[in-house]
Amino acid sequence: MRKRTRSREFALQVLYEVDITRHPVGEVLEDFWLDRTDLALSDGEKRAVENDKKDAEVRRYAEKLTRGVLEKLTEIDKVIERFAENWEIKRMGIVDRNVLRLAGYEILYLTDEIPVKVAINEAVELAKRYGEADSSKFVNGILDRIAKTECKK
Repeated sequence: MRKRTRSREFALQVLYEVDITRHPVGEVLEDFWLDRTDLALSDGEKRAVENDKKDAEVRRYAEKLTRGVLEKLTEIDKVIERFAENWEIKRMGIVDRNVLRLAGYEILYLTDEIPVKVAINEAVELAKRYGEADSSKFVNGILDRIAKTECKK
């Protein structure tokens, strides 16, 4: 798995935990980086995750995304709600809203670093992997509207 892709996956997992527990991000990140593996993963997948957690570049970008999303959370949520017709952010599935926040941060604040299409494609893949059956369509539709409107400013 590519480093930035893994960083986004880790950032999503941390954002999910912060969203559910309301624990401080520093505490969640510290706990996250400890070696703990999911029993549902194969041995090869466990080793890959453990190695990626030790990779400084992966960790740096995951933390940049996580802290950036949380720093700009109010602004990002307002943009998402503006383009999510008939949806309040608090009523969205936890995975969906955090995938949207993550990609929203990249689209709105990291355009010099990440092409918009890459941010959207990565978000759609995260939604497919971690969300419900229709999450990827939901995420793609909202992010596409955000990109078309916000990136032209």
